[in-house]
Amino acid sequence: MSHTISEAAHSELLIKKSRFIGCVQPMTDRAAAQKVVAELWEQHPGAAHVCWALLAGGQSAAVDDGEPSGTAGRPMLDVLRHQDLEGVLATVVRYFGGVKLGAGGLVRAYTDSIAQALLTSQKVAIVKLRHLRCSAPYALEGLVRREIELAGASLRQVEHGELVTFAFSLADNAATAFIAALSEAGHGRIAWLKEEDAEDAE
Repeated sequence: MSHTISEAAHSELLIKKSRFIGCVQPMTDRAAAQKVVAELWEQHPGAAHVCWALLAGGQSAAVDDGEPSGTAGRPMLDVLRHQDLEGVLATVVRYFGGVKLGAGGLVRAYTDSIAQALLTSQKVAIVKLRHLRCSAPYALEGLVRREIELAGASLRQVEHGELVTFAFSLADNAATAFIAALSEAGHGRIAWLKEEDAEDAE
C-alpha cells in the first residue's frame, strides 16, 4: 500500500565540510514543487546546489541541479520509490565545503539526507475511497446513520426531501460488503444511487 507523509520533516548532515540540508514534505504536483525549490534558493542564496526529487500524482522528477548527472536527483527519487511513497517532494540544499566527494560520496550524501529526514516523518496510508449515495425512508434514517458510523465511513452530506439521501465515503475494499449489509438491514427499502470513485489519504 502506498503512503504519503503528513507534514514536512528535515535533516542536516555535515560531510567533509559540505553541509546537506534535507527536507521531505507533502506535495501535490510539479508546479507546486518548483515553487518550493525557488523559495529554497531565496532562503539559501549562498548554496551551491538545490537538488530535488518528486513523486506526485503520476508526476516524477529527479533534478541534479549542477551536481554530476545521476548523483543527486535520481538517488533521492529511488529512496522515495523504495519506501513506496506518493505525493512527496524531497529537497536537499548543499553548501559546498571545498572538498570534492566523488560520485559515490555524492550518491551516499543525497540518499542519506532524504533517508534521515524520512526517519522522523509521519507516514500516512493512502486509502482508495469509494463515494456512495443512498436514499432511505425517514423511518430508516437512524439505522443508516448508525451503520455509516459503525463502518467508520465519513458522512459528507444528508439531504431531506421525499426521502433522506446520504452521501458518504468509505474504504473501497469494504464498500461491497457494506452495501449488501445495509440493503439487508433496510429490507430492500434503501436505494443506491450513482457511485463515484476517488482516492484520498486517510
